[in-house]
Amino acid sequence: MNHVVPLLDLRAQFATIREEINAAIQRVVEAQQFILGPEVESLEREVASYCRANHAVGCSSGTDALLLALMAFDIGPGDEVITTPYSFFATAGVIQRLGAKPVFVDIDPESFNIDVAAVAERITPRTKAIMPVHLYGRTADMGLLAKIAERHGVPVIEDACQAIGAEYRSWRAGTLGRVAAFSFFPTKNLGGFGDGGMIATNYQDVADKIRMLRVHGMEPKYYHKLVGINGRLDALQAAVLRVKLRYLDRWTAARQAHARCYETLFAAHRLDGWIQPPHEPASLRHVFNQYVIRVPAAHRDPLRKHLTEHGVGTEIYYPVPLHLQQCFADLGHRPGDFPNSERAAAETIALPVYPEMTAAQQMHVVQSIAAYAEAAGQRIKRSAA
Repeated sequence: MNHVVPLLDLRAQFATIREEINAAIQRVVEAQQFILGPEVESLEREVASYCRANHAVGCSSGTDALLLALMAFDIGPGDEVITTPYSFFATAGVIQRLGAKPVFVDIDPESFNIDVAAVAERITPRTKAIMPVHLYGRTADMGLLAKIAERHGVPVIEDACQAIGAEYRSWRAGTLGRVAAFSFFPTKNLGGFGDGGMIATNYQDVADKIRMLRVHGMEPKYYHKLVGINGRLDALQAAVLRVKLRYLDRWTAARQAHARCYETLFAAHRLDGWIQPPHEPASLRHVFNQYVIRVPAAHRDPLRKHLTEHGVGTEIYYPVPLHLQQCFADLGHRPGDFPNSERAAAETIALPVYPEMTAAQQMHVVQSIAAYAEAAGQRIKRSAA
């Protein structure tokens, strides 16, 4: 039987909630209130409750959530923000955009998250914040990081754009630092019908400042206390997200079940020595925004080509670490500066893990990998002979 297994199938998800989504959109259309307003306020309360945070502030994208979070702490020229070189571009991009300097710390090779033990040695008098990334849906080691940040008197800004619902020792992403940024890009576990974002915090003063910054620093109307941005969340996006939020834990449980099934299937096909699956410690709740495996670097791109030919969608997150991106050349980094990040960029490949994926589709993914591995092993033996 031929199978097509996309990396993500949003149409399958939409089919299960079509009527609820259409009703929510129609409600906004009838109200003719499209920017902020009651839908956004309701979503903010619901996301704050979900994250177990005191406050949540809707904004226009995950990138703007990160930007607003930095702006809330007045980060600008001459300042430094410690972060990871292995992430989506926005993590470091917003730092540079404000005129500050991204100071990179390599990743832990198991978690793909920032190597917290190495953070303290990069702190200087110019450090204004530490911005860990909860990559792929697994939180960074926030216990040690919080101690380092407190000792040096700098805030922790969580890049939780891929990690809504993730937990560190029962504490939810969004409450592990002073402020956290979430993305509602359509491919996220909680995805809208376009761009959208949210900022969570337990601090009233931070929430109040971000609410002002997202509307050009305005309070009251047409009186500007700060220079902010146009970072507002659309009511249509909020209405869609309110429907989807009700299903998020169910979808997360399906992703987690698929992750466990992958490990079982890898072992059954004797791939567990060739593939390194993501690790899920008992102390964490991994929400698997992506399911990212490691394979030997020489086989990563050929394996991806093989999977594409067999109808399996994949992605490379991320082929070039941030410290080697052209736009950050002025930071003066060279290949080899952050070897764990560079190795991850060469060895990782994301497999389908979306909630609606069937058992047959998952089996097809693993059998396709096994077929490649067997053929590759035979070729290696022949070439060695």
